[in-house]
Amino acid sequence: MSRPASRFQTQKPWTPLPYSPLHETIWQFLCTASLVFGMWYLGWRWLKSINYDALWFSIPLLIAETGSFVGLVFFTVNLWSAKSPVRGALPVTARDCSDDPDMPDRPVSVDVFVATYSEDPELVRVGLQQSKKLTYPYPIDLRIHVLDDGKRPAMEAVAREEGVNYITRSDNVGFKAGNLRNAMSATSGDFILICDADMHPFPTFLEETLGYFRDPKVAWVQTPHWFYDIPPGVPLPAVLERRLGAFGRGIGRGIERIFGAVQVGEDPFANDPQLFFDVIQRRRNWANASFCCGAGSIHRREAVMEAALRQWSDHVAAAAGRNEKAARELTGEAAIMDSISDAMRWQSALDEEFQPYKFHVSEDIYTSIVLHSDRERGWRSVLHPVVQSKMLSPNDLLSWTIQRFKYAGGTLDILAHDNPLVRRGLTLPQKLMYGSTFYSYLSPIWNVIFLVSPIVFLFSGIAPVSGYSLDFFLHIAPFLLLNELSQLVAMWGNSNAKGRAWYLAMFPLNLQALWAVMRGQKISFPVTPKDRQVGTYGRLVRWQIGLVIVTMAGLIWGWFSYGTGRDGYTLGAMIANTLWGLSNALSMLPVIRAAYWQPDPEYEAAITEGSLPTGV
Repeated sequence: MSRPASRFQTQKPWTPLPYSPLHETIWQFLCTASLVFGMWYLGWRWLKSINYDALWFSIPLLIAETGSFVGLVFFTVNLWSAKSPVRGALPVTARDCSDDPDMPDRPVSVDVFVATYSEDPELVRVGLQQSKKLTYPYPIDLRIHVLDDGKRPAMEAVAREEGVNYITRSDNVGFKAGNLRNAMSATSGDFILICDADMHPFPTFLEETLGYFRDPKVAWVQTPHWFYDIPPGVPLPAVLERRLGAFGRGIGRGIERIFGAVQVGEDPFANDPQLFFDVIQRRRNWANASFCCGAGSIHRREAVMEAALRQWSDHVAAAAGRNEKAARELTGEAAIMDSISDAMRWQSALDEEFQPYKFHVSEDIYTSIVLHSDRERGWRSVLHPVVQSKMLSPNDLLSWTIQRFKYAGGTLDILAHDNPLVRRGLTLPQKLMYGSTFYSYLSPIWNVIFLVSPIVFLFSGIAPVSGYSLDFFLHIAPFLLLNELSQLVAMWGNSNAKGRAWYLAMFPLNLQALWAVMRGQKISFPVTPKDRQVGTYGRLVRWQIGLVIVTMAGLIWGWFSYGTGRDGYTLGAMIANTLWGLSNALSMLPVIRAAYWQPDPEYEAAITEGSLPTGV
């Protein structure tokens, strides 16, 4: 089911959060206090609250709490500072972007790569037309290339009609990464702008990003993803005003001042990426650890090629060393002749694939790790916070699941086979930032324990702690309160409630990705569908539905048991586990709703007719 083209004009991207030293100081104070009280709580839990009569229950929960707290430490380090590199003046010539004194004084050259495989050629056409509108105040050599791994005559015809270059290849080795590598061998621009088939760059893209490359150490600049096709919803003040008049609007504005913008009827899939780009990625700039997210990024060709060449050379040397060792063991010789050694190195060079973009389902973050670990060159990355393109979002739960499984599986595969935490070249702050990303995908291990624990208590009366006493609440309450306050300040203007709910609710998908990597299963390269898939997807949320049903049944049984005076069902235990269980159940509801969500016919009709006001 295609989505109306008129949506292209109905929404506007967010404005980046302004940097405030005072705001940052308040956040740093609150998050430090939160961690201090968190350690105090965990220390008490380990030393004084274990239920020795139910170690099978108490210890797993305690380990889960500790694992979650380590994740909070990683997250705090990630958000520590919002300081970012200062963008330089726009380069007039290529020499302004290089420290090579022999660089010719010529216009900057940029190759725009539009990677496609099976997407509708007419969808790609719109992106090509937008790419041709890129502006720059100085002479520039701009070349647009369609990278068609589908080898389609219709796509070639669109490229020819739009007057852009068409590049294809005889095979699809390496999928998107291989497609980019093939295009690099056929082009020569100083910079490469990466576009997906559905991405439409804004005319100002180059004007907003090329200034960073005056620093010859900047290898790439990533801009935020922004989806223009998601239901924007209606602001909470407007909804309350319809029902309560001016009083309702005032209440709505007061709520938004505390919790940030609240939209009623907005995107059910939590696709809005502002929190990720404007908070999480942006705050990695201080550590030079913002990573590439594929589309919407612009790369210095020299950096990509040089890092790939260095990695290729290292792999060749390592392979030759292994071959020489095997030859010495076979012949019993202490050393082998130089001619034989040279022949082995030459054969290793022929066998080793040269990969400017790593052949991997997560080639973007993999390439980022390779570049960041090149300590000799000291390549830098930048997350530019201003949106400079728009693209399509997964608009049904099946498409969303395909995309997120690829993200989770690809990231965990890197952790399992090329762990950046032990990689030479990365700085400690960079390792902590990458560690935060990889560690977050291990969360289903302890999230499952958090989801099951209140159910176990409600049906059995067995507590995972020695007692839900006043001492318990005095230890946990300050930590929870300070953690919530620090998160509100850190993400001021962004609501994290839906993100946290999905983070908890997607435990089946993340467990599946983790299990696939542990079994050595290859993570595939599926193309995320660009059209809405017709139907509902209850089968994708059967675990979440089951959890809600069992939790609610547990609450009924637990309060019945409390009312009849059964052992173990104290008032403190019931209050704690009721709040816990309800929170878990509520966190499942957004993904369940998304499985059965259908577009609002009135909204579809309004945008098709062009009657929906811009920005609503």
